Amino acid sequence: MLNVSNLNVFYGESHVLHDVSVSVGQGEVVVMLGPNGHGKSTLLKSICGLVDNAKGVITYKGKEINGIATENIVNLGLIYIAENRELFPHMTVLENLKLGAYSKNARDHEKENLAWVFDLFPRLVERQKQFASTMSGGEARMLAVARGLMSNADFLCIDEPSLGLQPSLRHEIFSTIRQINEQGKTVLLVEQNIPQIAELADRVYVMEEGRISFEGDKDEALSNEHLREIFLGM
Repeated sequence: MLNVSNLNVFYGESHVLHDVSVSVGQGEVVVMLGPNGHGKSTLLKSICGLVDNAKGVITYKGKEINGIATENIVNLGLIYIAENRELFPHMTVLENLKLGAYSKNARDHEKENLAWVFDLFPRLVERQKQFASTMSGGEARMLAVARGLMSNADFLCIDEPSLGLQPSLRHEIFSTIRQINEQGKTVLLVEQNIPQIAELADRVYVMEEGRISFEGDKDEALSNEHLREIFLGM
């Protein structure tokens, strides 16, 4: 469904991604692990057309999407859900959700997708008239994911959804992502929370210093001594 081949990204003179190759099959949950500042978010942004100086080949559903405007990539069914949420703080929950359906791919499905995200995130039903700025961290993260789903996308690039959340809310977010996947969405997820991610992932990549240092299934990742030392302190 998605193939990234030999991707190199530069920020000024800084070489951030080095010949990165990643693939995600339809219906998979693929997790990208790695330390902070090593290029994981840059990879997601590059896939979704948010990075200018990206060299390599990125194909989605057989179509090369390098250089395509982000709006057109969204219309193809590929969405980026940012780590910093990027909500409109002085708009209500409902208004933020409806803005997620701005693309031509989503407008005709706004009503059914709104019902779907309210079913996935019942707390948002209670908060729909509340300003986004007044939400807790966990609620804001739920809203960010729900707004991404309003785009009617088939493929979600989700950047660190559990960042800064307490354990119970992390579990809730990951359970919802699994539910979204089971309902037909493909997910490429950047994360650092290893134990819970191991239950979620079909396959795992690890990025270190802008390079892919590991690729395998979740059992291989958990049994890899190098990864256990880095991420689990074992």
